[in-house]
Amino acid sequence: YHGLNSPGLTCYLNSVLQVLFMTEDFREAVKRCCRKDSTTIDSHLGKLFADLQKSMAKTHHVTKKLGITNVYEQRDAAEYFEKILCLTSPEASKIFKGELNHKTTCLKCKATNDSRSSFWILPLAVKDLCRQTYSVEKGLKAFFKAEKVCGDNKMYCNRCNKKRDADFGCEITQNPEILTLLLKRFSFDYKRRCYVKIYCKVDVPQTLHVENCKYDLYALVNHFGNLTGGHYTAQIKSFETQLWYHFNDDIVEGVKQPLFGAGDKSLRSCTAYLLMYRKG
Repeated sequence: YHGLNSPGLTCYLNSVLQVLFMTEDFREAVKRCCRKDSTTIDSHLGKLFADLQKSMAKTHHVTKKLGITNVYEQRDAAEYFEKILCLTSPEASKIFKGELNHKTTCLKCKATNDSRSSFWILPLAVKDLCRQTYSVEKGLKAFFKAEKVCGDNKMYCNRCNKKRDADFGCEITQNPEILTLLLKRFSFDYKRRCYVKIYCKVDVPQTLHVENCKYDLYALVNHFGNLTGGHYTAQIKSFETQLWYHFNDDIVEGVKQPLFGAGDKSLRSCTAYLLMYRKG
């Protein structure tokens, strides 16, 4: 596999482009769609992917299409992952798209209100647990757990015609082929009045079970350093060789130590930021 030759400090873009390239269904769909519609980013991705199959490829055209003018400014890999999928044709991006149903239940009259929305990424709130390890599985359960909203946060109930205490929760109504999880390592510190990074270790499971679907980890995007001077890389399992590779801008190397040892069901990481799981 080959690296990416990119302008400035665009490691955030390189890491997600390599994940998309190493996602077989997405790569093939982009190849099919890139001639159909000039308004999407498909033709730029198609050219980049074709180049990557032969040698190191330049990202300059993709960078320009995404409207990145200051290539020396640190940006968020998750933001650009979503941005690329929004600019890609629906046929290519659909494997990353899921649907959530947000359910509100009035605690007075028990009336329910459903609201559906699509998603590319499920964000998991990482807590700095003081030398404890954050569990992705527990974080995912917490994401779907219903919470009570009351006081100033009361919800308006149409049946009662006034604001009421309510239970608010969500459920997946459409499981994506590729489930992407964001570990929210950046949070606002109200004491310091700025965003800070949470460096805690995270247990990343090899297999996840979500809404009766089994998902297997095939890619991680890692973030090293802090908010202003950070660096992104990706670790991806090849669909061709079933081996893991480390993608660091223009350098691609095989992962020497197995990500998961014999009998290990999870890996512990203090750099994991985006996790991609394929439906089994």
